[in-house]
Amino acid sequence: MTVAMVAGATLSLLGTGVASAGTGPAATPQQQAANAAAGTAGTEAGNPLSAVASAAGVCSDAAQIGTTEYIYRDTETIASVRQFYSASCDENYGYVWAWKSFLDQKIDFNLTVGVWAYERNALVGQRTVFNTHAQEFWSNAAKTADECTSGEGTISIPGDPKPLSTRTSKRC
Repeated sequence: MTVAMVAGATLSLLGTGVASAGTGPAATPQQQAANAAAGTAGTEAGNPLSAVASAAGVCSDAAQIGTTEYIYRDTETIASVRQFYSASCDENYGYVWAWKSFLDQKIDFNLTVGVWAYERNALVGQRTVFNTHAQEFWSNAAKTADECTSGEGTISIPGDPKPLSTRTSKRC
């Protein structure tokens, strides 16, 4: 029983099959409808039609690839991190959504979001915002569709001993 639970947990963490950084399913009709319904508002799931996404130059057909990961401060979940891919623009984007429960604490923070390119050992499309209290963050476009990538987000809180960060699943 324990072995089956561990194996199942491992599969859920690692996923199945081969993933590709430059490919991914297009947004489902349900996702497209949800994005359209949200209009220019941001969403935790990532709305490429939002005002923030538009200002960052995110292509409107961007859809999530890989896993959603979370940034924790001790035991508190403070943000979600995702990676998106646009087939029409052939670009990847990192995405961070700061949780309302964290924002309600009125803590200003510094945030960096981008696409981690494994072959380059570098954060591509990096966008950094200082002394913010915003909720939605998109990276700049990353021309990394033919590389192994992850979405990456880092939050630095003044007075905390170290930055808090995570990466989504590796897509190749």
